[in-house]
Amino acid sequence: MDAAQDATFQAALTAEYAALVRTVAEFDGRLLTVKSWSVTLSLAGIGLGFQQQHYALFALAAVTGAAFWLIEAMTKRHQVRYYPRMRQIEAWSAAWSDLRLGDVPVSAPRIDAAWTAAGRADPAAALAAPPREMDSREIRRMRRQVAWLPHVFMPSAFAVVLGLVLTVLAATGVLDLPL
Repeated sequence: MDAAQDATFQAALTAEYAALVRTVAEFDGRLLTVKSWSVTLSLAGIGLGFQQQHYALFALAAVTGAAFWLIEAMTKRHQVRYYPRMRQIEAWSAAWSDLRLGDVPVSAPRIDAAWTAAGRADPAAALAAPPREMDSREIRRMRRQVAWLPHVFMPSAFAVVLGLVLTVLAATGVLDLPL
């Protein structure tokens, strides 16, 4: 690849990376909407169950929370499908860069790699290392575990548990509510 082709390709990767970051951010907006509906409907169902003194509404609140948890997990799973490509672009950019600050290689972009490094046992060492592409095992693990991330399952899981507990308490007579 000659210098002009190299510059054109790097510009195209930069534009693609910017589009990926926008897409991921748009998913965050959708996820916030899903989360707000989950909280509103689930807690309204629980409150309505007490107001109407009808414990089936507690079960409905639990089902609502579970449905929104599933919707959020599926949406998040779609979002994380963009992360491997972001990381690939970061790794390629680092491989092309000859820049160094002291002994540390520097490159841009590094958004995903830096975010991941911040969660490592030694963030400074992880930040000093060049970004690397995600392997298949990492990608599969990330997609498998998405529903169990605290920022995905909360507060929907709280609504599910609370709705189920209140349903069981009312069904067993601990709460004096009719069916």
